[in-house]
Amino acid sequence: MHMCSNFKMICTSALLRFKFLITDEEITQESLYELNDELIDKLIPKVGPRLTFKQKLKQLKEEQNINQETVNLSVQEQKEAPDIDQVLASTSDKGKRRFEHPDESSKLQPPAKRQRSSQPRPYLEAIVLSDVKNIMKFVHARLHEKDKLSAFLKKKIRDLETDKRELVGVFGKTGAGKSSLINAIIEEKNLLPSGSVSACTSVMIKVEANMQGSKYEADIEFITPEEWKDELWSSHQFIGDNEDCEMDVDNDYHDISEKFSALYGEEWKGKSFEDLMDGKYFREIPEFPQSRRKILSCESAEELSAECVKYTRSDSKQGEGNEGKKWFWPLVKCVTVRLPNNPFLQHVTLVDLPGNGDRNKCRDQMWKGIVGDCSTVWIVTEINRATSEKEAWEILDSVSSLIGNGGECQQIHFICTKSDLLDDSDDLSSADFHDLLTERNVQAKDAIKIEFNKQSKIKKHFTDDTFKVFTVSSKEFLKENYLSPEDTEITKLQRFLQDLNDCHSETVNYVKGAHGILSLIQGANSRGVNSKKGEVCEELEINMSLQLDNVRKEMEDAYTALKKCLDDGVEKSKRSYGEKLKNFLYDGKNGGAFYNLPKCVVENGGIYKPKKGKPINLNMKLASCLIDSIGAEFRKTFPNEVTCGAFNGVIKTFSLDIDSLIEKYKNAELQLRFLKTEEENIKARLSRIIQKQKKNVYSSLTETIENIMEEGYKKALAFTGEGMLYNMRETIENHVHSKKDMFEQAKNTMLEKLHDLMVYVLETLEKTMKESIGLSFKAGECLLPDVSTELEMVKKYYDQLVGTPDDEISLTL
Repeated sequence: MHMCSNFKMICTSALLRFKFLITDEEITQESLYELNDELIDKLIPKVGPRLTFKQKLKQLKEEQNINQETVNLSVQEQKEAPDIDQVLASTSDKGKRRFEHPDESSKLQPPAKRQRSSQPRPYLEAIVLSDVKNIMKFVHARLHEKDKLSAFLKKKIRDLETDKRELVGVFGKTGAGKSSLINAIIEEKNLLPSGSVSACTSVMIKVEANMQGSKYEADIEFITPEEWKDELWSSHQFIGDNEDCEMDVDNDYHDISEKFSALYGEEWKGKSFEDLMDGKYFREIPEFPQSRRKILSCESAEELSAECVKYTRSDSKQGEGNEGKKWFWPLVKCVTVRLPNNPFLQHVTLVDLPGNGDRNKCRDQMWKGIVGDCSTVWIVTEINRATSEKEAWEILDSVSSLIGNGGECQQIHFICTKSDLLDDSDDLSSADFHDLLTERNVQAKDAIKIEFNKQSKIKKHFTDDTFKVFTVSSKEFLKENYLSPEDTEITKLQRFLQDLNDCHSETVNYVKGAHGILSLIQGANSRGVNSKKGEVCEELEINMSLQLDNVRKEMEDAYTALKKCLDDGVEKSKRSYGEKLKNFLYDGKNGGAFYNLPKCVVENGGIYKPKKGKPINLNMKLASCLIDSIGAEFRKTFPNEVTCGAFNGVIKTFSLDIDSLIEKYKNAELQLRFLKTEEENIKARLSRIIQKQKKNVYSSLTETIENIMEEGYKKALAFTGEGMLYNMRETIENHVHSKKDMFEQAKNTMLEKLHDLMVYVLETLEKTMKESIGLSFKAGECLLPDVSTELEMVKKYYDQLVGTPDDEISLTL
């Protein structure tokens, strides 16, 4: 064991994990164990910290006695201990399932040896991250806010905490096997209910890790009572307007009937929407009328699943066992399920999503936001229908712009479920069955890739290398009758999630940031650079000015290119909108979209979302020339791969050339190390902001059209009775003709948002780096704590994490 030389080192490496403050008195490690109550009382006068110290010191002594044999390892054994690369490379088998508890025999290993050689990388890095966080809490507590530099440093320490989560959106029709797939991948076979033909998931369900506790939890968010009242009103209007029509609205009426019957039974029929808002219907869920979330907490996945089912599932089978049963999913906006100790979800959220969004406006808005935030999309379908079934491809088509230019998606995974099913296989041997399955799955993948290349709309946003096909079997993953876990390809998706978790990156980023902050504190204390302050600052400011000019030029060039595309789009829109409007209002089956669904389209702002098939969106049709005109240029400017493009690409290349300055000004190395960390942090933060804001820039075209068309929809909605269809068409046509400058307005709105983003990026980059340079070299006299020990410890951790040779993780330092 590495022997610490003073009290502060011991406490920051071991006792800091117990979160208490210490003094700077120097004593040996042996003396630490000899501390009596009288000395401790003098060292720590405050009662609370003193009691905590005594308790933890007692634990430390007990651990010292228990581990004495391990501590006294021979020199030879210590030399043979693996370095960090060897330790971190010995990760556990990623394909190994954990539906059962892990082998308890691992607890019999000596603790120190288990730390050094058998624990996987995430475990070791979690300890490192915990240690460094505790060190920074300790430093934060010692900083006051009496001067600008101390206040600045405290804020920087707080900013180290980030919770980056990757969203994976899971789409698929009812019965495709989404729930079984998710259960298998996260190795919780009883979490999401599956297998019922009559029941299906009816709300958005997020599945993520419980980082705060050891329970299985569900966070249920309801729509507001006002939103439910609006939905009741619009549904009653729909039923009243269409009850005598021969039309294609059976599915819509069935959806309304199913939703109301789930919550109200048969009582809803014949009652007004005001009656259905009576509080007696919501007695079992008092959180809904109070606009509060409902939290469920259980000991097991199976128990939580049983508790959640009435909030997440619809059951069309109102037969035996379901009489009088209430289902609350019509009132639910979203359910977030949190699982304890799940290695696949530490920084990943899986979201089970309906394919076309939702007719409820608030749920649909949330759906759009989540879909746009997904870094990966999974399209789930049964293998025997993968190429022929329209619904899976229609889902992909309908979300293409939301996940492409309007989103953050970098990968599309087409997942074929039930790949263990094979016709006429009863008489086959296990070997023959395995071979035929493998051959069939390869053929299915090839066929799906060919079909993908036929999808013109999605191909505008995604290339072949972003599209992958998986043939999976959740059943075989559990039973292993004919296929190994690897052959089921569930393990491939698990590895993908583990890569997304990117735990190593989180730990490195935190430790790197901590190292930079501690470097600045120690550098400010050293005063060794006083004579060169002006010279260093001047070089930094010259470098920054040149780099900002480069960023500005790249962004201005991108702005000019997009403006040219938009100008072309406006001209095309003016020439073609009349024909597009005519095709939408008059052509098509039985007279077009408005023949059967006049009020559904106009009362929902020009958008109608059937349960099956493609959504109808007049606003999108009117904006289509503008959208198409910028498609390729927008992808070039804002690719979903955040390391390239006119904006993110030039941010990535921004550099103050600090490494060369460190070589030139050795006495300023600590301050310059901090500035290098700051530079990397602000570049990473701006890249995330650009990725978020580019979605607002892109969606502004359609949103502007929607806003301008709203007045026309309201006028059209006022018509009823005989001549309603004719009057609606005329009103919409006249409104569009009177507002044909809306294409110019949409262009100007997009360019304004783009310009605002450019200004924000430049100002934030300049302001952040100027402030950091100024406080690093121009701050006045200030009282800062000595952090030399903490800096040494964090540097050691950082060097280990980035792979410096000859270092190994020492959890005790």
